[in-house]
Amino acid sequence: MASFFAAACAKPTADATADASYDVVIGGGHVVDGTGNPWFAGDVAIRGDRIVRVAPSGALANASAKRRIDATGLVVAPGFIDIQGQSDSAFLLGDGRNVSKVTQGITTEILGEGATPAPSNARTLALDSTSDTTMARVDTAWRGTHGFGNWLDAMGHHGISENVGSFVGAATIRMYGKGADTGAPNPAQLDTMRAAVHRAMVDGAFGMASALIYPPGGYAGTDELIAEAKEMAPFHGVYITHMRSEGDHIIDAVSEAFRIGKEGGVPVEIYHLKAAGVRNWPTMAKVIAMIDSARAAGQDVGADMYPWEAGGTALAACLPPWSAAGDSLLQRVANPTTRARIRADLLRTNTPWEGLCQLATPHGVMVVGLKDPADKAYEGLRLDEIATREHKEWPDALMDVVSREKAQAAALFFIAGEKNLELQMSQPWIKFGTDADGSDPDSLKGLTHPRAYGNYPIILGRYVREKHVLTVEDAVRKMTSAVAERLSIPDRGLLKEGDYADVVVFDPKTVAANATYEKPSQISSGIREVFVNGVEVVHDEKHTGAKPGRVIRGPGYAAPPHVDSAQSR
Repeated sequence: MASFFAAACAKPTADATADASYDVVIGGGHVVDGTGNPWFAGDVAIRGDRIVRVAPSGALANASAKRRIDATGLVVAPGFIDIQGQSDSAFLLGDGRNVSKVTQGITTEILGEGATPAPSNARTLALDSTSDTTMARVDTAWRGTHGFGNWLDAMGHHGISENVGSFVGAATIRMYGKGADTGAPNPAQLDTMRAAVHRAMVDGAFGMASALIYPPGGYAGTDELIAEAKEMAPFHGVYITHMRSEGDHIIDAVSEAFRIGKEGGVPVEIYHLKAAGVRNWPTMAKVIAMIDSARAAGQDVGADMYPWEAGGTALAACLPPWSAAGDSLLQRVANPTTRARIRADLLRTNTPWEGLCQLATPHGVMVVGLKDPADKAYEGLRLDEIATREHKEWPDALMDVVSREKAQAAALFFIAGEKNLELQMSQPWIKFGTDADGSDPDSLKGLTHPRAYGNYPIILGRYVREKHVLTVEDAVRKMTSAVAERLSIPDRGLLKEGDYADVVVFDPKTVAANATYEKPSQISSGIREVFVNGVEVVHDEKHTGAKPGRVIRGPGYAAPPHVDSAQSR
């Protein structure tokens, strides 16, 4: 392991001559290098796929360069690393450009929340064969090579504009060993699951990612997750989690995450930290205190977030988890007896499971992604508005839309508080992620979440320039090196001689998110230039069509003899 990591981190010798020939010189900008240190006036030179010179402003004025970019008045920063990307389909089914992500400065995307297309076996493929989910369609696109590493390779071969890596999904591991049923795995099933985690780590997973409000991932018990965490500990994996609750039971959920990390021997990262629902907003201060206390006691705990009051997920996530057991959600919604039971659960004020519709309230649920002709008029309406139009109570309207849309409708849930967002992003251990699939505004049909287009620009515009919640240096650190360090990604996340040339040039005076909840498919302003591995993918705020992205892998990766491990990371 030590010898591999040293080889993976090996850098070319930086060119120290001011008159050398470069491919690109970005001159006279405010260099925000990703460390959190104050900006300095500097020049950045690129040759091939590497940064070969970072020098005081003007030092490269006379150097030979194929291309010069005048960055006067602009910020030059490392490419942003999205720790919670969802662009599985864009990287394998789409054209690979991922326009909405690249044009907001994202150069590397980390996938894996809850479920991944790999590893797969007869159990996972059988479940996918009855599903019309994006994950099932991704599985079909590369079916025949079922290992986690094969999936990563397939994305790399597809042609992509961003770099991509992934956690292994805990729900996928559970399906691999047990299927979609509830209950604890038997010893043989647990051994199968642990072995699958082990193989995924060797294939390059950054760790294991759980999403414990969604079935079947939510059927996993704490002991099961601890056993799986122990398998990734020797490979320096991270346990990252969409916790079992962000609402009424958030304190218990945080404690569970801490226990999994402590007993499993791995660092813990909390996905999209929030206190969901107005009644839970005051709890965020206690959650932050819990994380600070754990860190003070020596446990490696952190979190990431997106800066939006609304989250987004499947509309069917409102339904109680038991209703989806055995992959039978649509049958239960159609059955009068189980439908009545679902309805009664939805009308409960407090539930033992994460009741997203109750936390957001029916008026706080914006329904999107509708495809059935009967539902076209409902796109972008709130759940209570749909219920009024259909002359039904909201639980019945919810179940009917879920049924007509075959459980594929999405929704935006307005559950977070603005004051909490500002409090969270000021914490030193926070990082930023989109929790969104990328898309092309020219081809997207229907609404999506604005974070898919404007997650990083809204931080740099609203929270850095306008509200002064963060300095630009701290914001960039949380978008770049903080993620690279957490995931042990070498040679990325900093503007440093010898590192890969993932570079963003943005205008601090104009950078802004144009995406809104009502009109999300709008490219951000102010992200002027983006380079991935030394190749320009955004020029003057427009995608160039280039696809220089590479697969990156976690620290446990054991490269086959014919693979250049340094290039694959």
